Amino acid sequence: MPVPLLDISIHDDVLLTQIEQGLLSAVRSSNFIGGDTIERFLREFADYCGAQSCIPVANGTDALVLALRGFGIGPGDEVITVPYTFIATAEAVTLVGATLRFVDIHPKYYTMDPTLIEKALTPKTKAIIPVHLYGQPAQMDPIMDVARRHNVRVIEDAAQAHGAEYNGRRVGSLGDAACFSFYPTKNLGGFGDGGAVVSNSAELIRRIAQLANHGRAKQYFHDVEGTNSRLDVIQAVALLAKLKRIDAWNQRRRDIALRYTQVLRQSAFISPPEVASTSQHVFHLYCVETPHRDSLIQFLNDHGIGNGVYYPLPLHLQPAYVRYRHKRGDFPMSERAAERILALPMYPDLTDEQVDEVCRRLAQFSPKVIKLRP
Repeated sequence: MPVPLLDISIHDDVLLTQIEQGLLSAVRSSNFIGGDTIERFLREFADYCGAQSCIPVANGTDALVLALRGFGIGPGDEVITVPYTFIATAEAVTLVGATLRFVDIHPKYYTMDPTLIEKALTPKTKAIIPVHLYGQPAQMDPIMDVARRHNVRVIEDAAQAHGAEYNGRRVGSLGDAACFSFYPTKNLGGFGDGGAVVSNSAELIRRIAQLANHGRAKQYFHDVEGTNSRLDVIQAVALLAKLKRIDAWNQRRRDIALRYTQVLRQSAFISPPEVASTSQHVFHLYCVETPHRDSLIQFLNDHGIGNGVYYPLPLHLQPAYVRYRHKRGDFPMSERAAERILALPMYPDLTDEQVDEVCRRLAQFSPKVIKLRP
């Protein structure tokens, strides 16, 4: 039985009908940018995150860039983040003209190791961007403690963690601001690109909203130079409909993850992901760790089980960041993860039969019986 790594098709007829009706209404009204639908989404998403304010933007990368700009971060400033993440996290820092400072990840959770932050701080440090990787929140209490003692802003990269919780609070309400992506594959995904910044600072959101709309104070009058970064109504229609389902979908992800983990606890070759006691993981990705990754990939491929590598080369070793002159060995936990992590099928519409098939194959795996193809 083939099991894809991901399937983002909408199989719920009720949900699809709701979205179709919303899209038809938008087309008939010719209201594609701004308006009541956008206002409703920003209110509902802020409420969902437990934050006071939200500004939807064009994509998750813009969300990070605009959050940094909203805090006035730019040339001459430094921002701390991790090298084991999608490049957008780091790109945002350099796009505003700031300098990247990397700290390594926790060996069990793959999120920022709070014990390493203090050493990376300099008088130029203006912000820390912890990444809630794969759907697990970073260890926010110790991160916030360091940030508060040094008067540094914290911007959550929550692109993979819609609905995740840390110590009973949802991501988006933990730092000074949080940035989300609504790319179609996310736990809350639209029909194209989209993103948002949420914060408990209404003034920050006001500044970001101005920057996202060409820096204008009113039509044709511009206090600052901004950009064009807006969520369109088509995306908002889909996101509003899906927002009502996300908690149920996240619970289904956790149920699937539990099934996988129960099998992998018996494996001598594959380690399941560790969930921190502080976390309510939402398993955007279910990533295992194994020193036998190539063998496991071949085995899964041979049996029609989808899989994927996230991320094969940490950012400090990417050609794009050669100017920082990092070398292999500088961030050993990130390098280890890049060499050993593999994602298994994970999405809410996986059937019990498909989950059973994945579990059956995982239980069968042994690198001793796999001969790698040339």
